[in-house]
Amino acid sequence: MPASDFSTTEYADRLSRTRAAMAAAGVETLLVADPSNMAWLTGYDGWSFYVPQLVILHASGNPLWWGRTQDKPGAAQTTWLTAEDLFDWPEEHVQHPYHHPVDALVTLLRKRGWTRALGVEMDNYYYSAKSHAVLEAAFGRDALSDATGLVNWQRAVKSPAELDLMCKAGVLTAHMHSVLRDGFREGRPKHELVAEVQAAGVAGPDGLAGDYPAIAPIAPSGLEASASHITWNDRPLTRGEATYFEISGCYHRYHCPASRTLYLGEVPADIRRAEEAILTAIDDTMARARPGVTCEEVAACVYDSFARAGYVKGNRTGYPIGLSYPPDWGERTMSLRPGDTTPLAENMTFHLMPGLWTPDWGVAITESFVITPEGGKCLADIPRGIVVRG
Repeated sequence: MPASDFSTTEYADRLSRTRAAMAAAGVETLLVADPSNMAWLTGYDGWSFYVPQLVILHASGNPLWWGRTQDKPGAAQTTWLTAEDLFDWPEEHVQHPYHHPVDALVTLLRKRGWTRALGVEMDNYYYSAKSHAVLEAAFGRDALSDATGLVNWQRAVKSPAELDLMCKAGVLTAHMHSVLRDGFREGRPKHELVAEVQAAGVAGPDGLAGDYPAIAPIAPSGLEASASHITWNDRPLTRGEATYFEISGCYHRYHCPASRTLYLGEVPADIRRAEEAILTAIDDTMARARPGVTCEEVAACVYDSFARAGYVKGNRTGYPIGLSYPPDWGERTMSLRPGDTTPLAENMTFHLMPGLWTPDWGVAITESFVITPEGGKCLADIPRGIVVRG
């Protein structure tokens, strides 16, 4: 994600909002390990999140990038930071049995005098127990507080520039689904179809180049589709089975996921009933999803539609999306589900997931959308109904 996608004014606003949240939480220095949050604050982009790396945001001054020596040139190329803002830890500490990279972070923080009121993203994929143990041993337990989600919440309302990137991701997603519909046929090994769809997401239509998405294609068939997160295999596509594909185009790290269900043969009545409930749920949700309405009020559109059709949905039905890295394209803040009273705001973006999983099959038809005063607006133009091949 090039830092040039956004203006200096936008980055300044992001820092200002994050620092206000830090002050409210009593955090003087924020250690940001989530690569999505690192990119949102600085533009940093690289497949380097398998080793310790951070953006360090103090109460004043530029953020600092801190990471592996080998990745420092990438920080210079992709962020808006100056050379004086980039710090690295020794290459010989990569997966070393006796030295940990965070030892170098401790030294840096001490030199800066940033040794108290440190916020860390404790419940985060990219912040290890060992990293926390090194910091706690150096500064004491009382110096550290949990700042999980602090930056994530600042990302909830998208800027016009962000929405433009998400719409381009939506064009990629629609292109991928078009390739999927054209290539879906009985007897074709599923991995061949998945390969074609993934290639389409990278090549893109009309010169719109795609990036790697945060989640691999989800593509279960038949009984496999009773589980919600199975990827693909080399089994031929078979008559009498529903297959759903959850895929997303990705443009400069911004996502627009969408699921569609395909069927070989005559669609059974119970799956048609589920389809009707899902399509009604989507229409009702788009009409209801306006600023000021709560997450649980929007979610009720889905649960009520399912209940009228005689189905029970036991999981959440949506989550916020945008900028992300593996293993998840969700923003890990609010959820569309009962009990979440977070009010929606204009230009929040969500993946609506009115999927239905039974013990024997699954059907998923989903939409990514943005909150507007007129209701939810879909970010990709893809036919919704079950795709049937005879």
